[in-house]
Amino acid sequence: MLTEAGLTNEAALAAATSVPARHFGLSDRGRIVPGLRADLLLVDGDPTSDITATRSITEVWRRGVRQSR
Repeated sequence: MLTEAGLTNEAALAAATSVPARHFGLSDRGRIVPGLRADLLLVDGDPTSDITATRSITEVWRRGVRQSR
């Protein structure tokens, strides 16, 4: 919906990750950086070139631990 509203893929991804983390003062998340909380969704594809790749989740990591699906 964000890209349909005119955001680039990169801006839409930031709007769902680093921007709210920064807005709510959650300095330990929202970015992939050593030492930060490791919550990740890994997808099949490159969402920066095709945002629909975010629908193809292959792995979920929460606090650095791989979660079973």
